[in-house]
Amino acid sequence: MKNLLLIFFLLGCIAVSQAQGGDQQRKLEARKQELLREMKALNALLKDQSSKEKTVEAKISENDAKIKLTEKIIGTTQKQTRLLTDNIYLNQLKINKLKRELKVLKEDYAKTLLHAYKSKSDQSRIMFILSSKNFLEAYKRVQYMKQYASFRKVQGDELRDKMTELETLLVTLESQKKEKVVILAQNQKDKRALEGDREQQTRLKKAIQKNKKKYLAEINAKERENRQIDRKIDAMIQAAIAEANRKAAAEAAAKKAAATGTATTTAKPAKSTSTAPTVTASAPAAGKIALTKEGKIVSDNFKANKGRLPWPVEKGYISSSFGTHPSPLDSSVTIRNSGIEITTEEGAAIKAVFGGEVSQIIDLGSGKRGVLILHGDFLTIYSNLSSISVSPGDKVSAGQRIGTVGRDYDGRSVLKFIVSQNSKLQDPATWLAR
Repeated sequence: MKNLLLIFFLLGCIAVSQAQGGDQQRKLEARKQELLREMKALNALLKDQSSKEKTVEAKISENDAKIKLTEKIIGTTQKQTRLLTDNIYLNQLKINKLKRELKVLKEDYAKTLLHAYKSKSDQSRIMFILSSKNFLEAYKRVQYMKQYASFRKVQGDELRDKMTELETLLVTLESQKKEKVVILAQNQKDKRALEGDREQQTRLKKAIQKNKKKYLAEINAKERENRQIDRKIDAMIQAAIAEANRKAAAEAAAKKAAATGTATTTAKPAKSTSTAPTVTASAPAAGKIALTKEGKIVSDNFKANKGRLPWPVEKGYISSSFGTHPSPLDSSVTIRNSGIEITTEEGAAIKAVFGGEVSQIIDLGSGKRGVLILHGDFLTIYSNLSSISVSPGDKVSAGQRIGTVGRDYDGRSVLKFIVSQNSKLQDPATWLAR
């Protein structure tokens, strides 16, 4: 009995493991397809811009983006390979078990058929019944014959089911082995491409060593410009928070005045002993937006869509990630990014990633401008726009065009995209659909 329970437990574990493995495999495949689409967009953009003169820094940055994306694709395919290996192993175990069961079933069924053949004549069946000592025994023998016939049918059905299950598993196993071969071949191809990109990156970095001082000066100049822009964006965020709180306070005061005025006109002075209803607004914490009921709904909806927000551009790739990281030109130089930089095609339309209200528009200098949109206490900032098609106070919906992309320090079409909850900056890549 204990052995039987152990067998059922192991079968259950294998079934659960295979179900989870199938779900993981689908997720990995979906992730790989997303990465391949991103790589396709990156290569298409690089091809379109191949005729344009680029700085060495721009070339290194583009190559760095390709390397990182290829590494992600390789990592995903390696996970797929490991998962397929596990599933192949589990299916092989199940096939071996089914073969053992089929062997036993076939032996038992053969014995049953042999016994049935020996006693197949109607005369022997009748004699078996008539040789009963009494009516009750004859009745039991008739029932036994019916049960035996039913047992033979069940045996036959079970044998057919096991054979069908085995055939299905064999087909699945063969399919998994072929899929693994394809994935391994693609993995090797990606590794060769990665090696080529790394070699090119090494050659480009060696080229800048001849005039390192010049390139470092350019990096520092770019960083100074970025820091100036970040200070302006930070000031824009603080101004947006202050303006949102001013509006909330004004609305609360207007409601209070309306409520007081209503109470005064409807009350009976001679009999009234109650005070008029009031509407108060709690003072917001420093650097935070005091949310109204409507604002909280918008904020909660925005938060619920983390990882599912549409990209602010139709085509593009992340050429610079969020946070502090070394420069692709020189690892000793640190770059701080308050958002992400998305390289896109020239003149690309910039679209709002979520519905909200345009709060601020700022001039960032050198013909660059930025737009800040409020979504409750969340803010999205679109920086480095060459033209803007919205105004402060406008209500915008997800996907609505708000402007066109401008050029960055290196002459590339790059959008800087920032997400912040109040004053706390977020990694925008975790908010966008992948």
